[in-house]
Amino acid sequence: MTEKAARGDRRRTALLDSLDHHLRESSLESINIADISRRAGVTRSAFYFYFENKASAVAALMEEMYDESASAADRLRADGTPAENIEAMVRALFSMWDRHEHLFRASLDARATSATVRELWDSDRESFVPLVSALIETARAAGAAPPGTDPDALASVLLELNDRMLERLALGGRLDREQLVEAVVTIWLHAIYGEVRR
Repeated sequence: MTEKAARGDRRRTALLDSLDHHLRESSLESINIADISRRAGVTRSAFYFYFENKASAVAALMEEMYDESASAADRLRADGTPAENIEAMVRALFSMWDRHEHLFRASLDARATSATVRELWDSDRESFVPLVSALIETARAAGAAPPGTDPDALASVLLELNDRMLERLALGGRLDREQLVEAVVTIWLHAIYGEVRR
């Protein structure tokens, strides 16, 4: 890597670190690009060299959340029972949310206004469909799950449920965390295995 490219990477990283810092203290809407650039030690024009707008910078920060989501999804392939594996996946998603609450809230805001962020969000979620679909197909082939809805369609809807669960956690509501965990795990188990197997 040339020195110029390395300097560019450092500037981009500094901008993302600055945005992450500001999101911990205020909402995406209230943060301005001048503040992000100033804290990163670069000009506003440098921000626009790397990012189209704040939403696209949030999309870049979302890559870390995606990596942690992938780690959570891997728990579905663990050696536990279906209930244990699904619960471990759900709890890992909650832990991810705890670490990145500020970023998740910003992502929701950005998703509402940016087609780019919406497409990235949907693409990230859809990338997990093959894993969940394979889980369903394997369970059916082993006789552990009954035949039913197309595995890809079922996987897509279950992953949408996870999104909604995290959104509810971000926005608040009358259900506490344990109620959400239990309800989501129960829905996954019923949808895939036809009954709750704990």
